[in-house]
Order: sequence, then C-alpha cells, then structure tokens
Amino acid sequence: MLIDSHCHLSFPELSEQVDVVLARAAEADVQRMVNVCTSSGDAERALALLGKHEHVFFAVGLHPHEAKNGVDELPAIRKLVTGETPFPRLVAIGETGLDYHYDFSPRDEQRAAFRAQLELACELNLPVIIHARQAEDEACAILNEYPALAGRVVFHCYSGPIDIARQILDAGYWISFTGIVTFKKSTEIQEVARLVPEDRIMVETDAPYLSPAPKRSQRPNEPALVIHTNAFVAKLRGKTPEEMAAITTANAKRFFNLP
Repeated sequence: MLIDSHCHLSFPELSEQVDVVLARAAEADVQRMVNVCTSSGDAERALALLGKHEHVFFAVGLHPHEAKNGVDELPAIRKLVTGETPFPRLVAIGETGLDYHYDFSPRDEQRAAFRAQLELACELNLPVIIHARQAEDEACAILNEYPALAGRVVFHCYSGPIDIARQILDAGYWISFTGIVTFKKSTEIQEVARLVPEDRIMVETDAPYLSPAPKRSQRPNEPALVIHTNAFVAKLRGKTPEEMAAITTANAKRFFNLP
C-alpha cells in the first residue's frame, strides 16, 4: 500500500479523467491520496469532483502564486474550512508558502498570505504543507514564529540544496519527494533523500506535474506513478520498495492523522 501525499486531481489535466486515474491508482495499490487545493475555487471544484471518493483526503490553502488575490481568497478559504458546513476529510492547510523563483505575487503579499494560513492551521490544529522555492530560509524564519506547528510542517516537492534541507530538518520539519528525485541530474536532492530521518520522509507525485523516471515522458503525471518515486528512494536508502512503502505510508498516516 502507498499514499500519494500530494496531488492535484482537480486540475484540468486530471479532472476530466479522474475516475480512470483513481482506478489506475487502485491497481498500483496507491490506496489513499491527499488532494491539495490551491485556491478557494479549486477547493470547491475538488469537493464537487472528489467528495464521493472516501479514500481521497483534502488540504486547502492559497498557493503563493495566488497570494495577490489574498484580500478575496483568504476570507473565502476561511469560510470553506470553518463555516457551518465542515469541509469533509480536511487533513491539512496548504499548500502555502513563498515562491521567489517566479514571483507571480508581490513578496509582501506572499508573506501576509503565508502568515494568515499558518494562523489558520494553528486555530484548526492542522498540519501545514509548504511550497518554498528560492525562499526556504525565509519560510523557515516565518515558521519559527509559530511554535504550535512544531513537527507539523512538511516541505513538499523538495528540490533545494542540502544545507537548506539540514536547516529544515533541524527545525523538526518533514520533507516530501516528488519524481524530481529520480532525475539523473538531481544528485544533491538524492543526497537529501538519504539524509532525511526515517520518521519524517514522505513521497508524492505533485500530479499532474513531474512524472518520475522511468515514466518521465508520461503526461500528465498521476498518483499511480508514485510507486516509481518510492522505489527510487528505497534504493537510495538501501531498502526494498516494500519496506519503503511501509515507512512512507505510516508517516503519511501519522502526519495527516488519516484513519
């Protein structure tokens, strides 16, 4: 059994074939997945599309690319997750964070949206999924302002240097790996995958993006392909795919408090 700890089934590349995608995931023994919503509209679409699938769980947040819309989006997200009708199977806040690579939103608005969502996670006693690109140092500094989240933060789709990974791990946070770790040029990310403690590592697809080797040409990526990332990380760490699957599954269950 495997858990895809981060995917976007409600994105157009997958939503139009979601039943087939979920069937292929089941055939690959990927029995649960966390669908990560990146805006209020995405969350509403995801719920309409996936609400009937009890093995799909949800994270709801405002992606840093969308932080420029925070004045409208943050109240809408708060209403979705704290309103009179509880959002079903909500297991995390996010993805949220900082992206200084693309800077699609002004940095001050990214910071404000990030802090607002960390406060929401503390209020709801939920873990947080972090998107940080060329901003990991500042993301860690902001996270340090929220001690209630200690041990309840995962840096998803890790693609940074090893010194930043050590900083993240020293703070008690988790790291999750996508298909990027399987790429030939990802030697430093592979070193990070060897470094992460056994009780703080997860695997994900970030589907529909980042198909892992040996399926890099497959578009879109989908949850069934997390088996390849898991197997690659297993080899890096000197374990069998079955042993690694047991580890990452247990970790995902614990981090997201899955039943």
